[in-house]
Amino acid sequence: MQPGSENESSAADKSSTGLDANLAGLLCYFGFFVTGIAFLVLEKKSSFVRFHAMQSTFVFIGLFVLNFVAHLIPILGPTLHLIIRIAAIVLWVVLMVQAFRGERYKLPLVGDMAEQQLGQS
Repeated sequence: MQPGSENESSAADKSSTGLDANLAGLLCYFGFFVTGIAFLVLEKKSSFVRFHAMQSTFVFIGLFVLNFVAHLIPILGPTLHLIIRIAAIVLWVVLMVQAFRGERYKLPLVGDMAEQQLGQS
């Protein structure tokens, strides 16, 4: 999130769920795409939380599909599956930490997709 941005809710604000926005942002990633979808449905006012919820949904559904496809590939599938799992765990932790710090940490491509889907710039 850019400092001084007028239309953005900051991570210091409360979300409409009653949680601090940074904690809600962390929880968007905690249960992978499930909590991302839940916060998309529940959150009404914090663009910070909605961004993290949408990014979580896109990232973890994408990784789920990629992992499924990796299972279908003979010989290399198990190795690809392991690489995807390790990357997913690292990404999961990094995204939770960044959201809890109040950072609007935007992943390449997926972050832009999340903003576009939410009508944010």
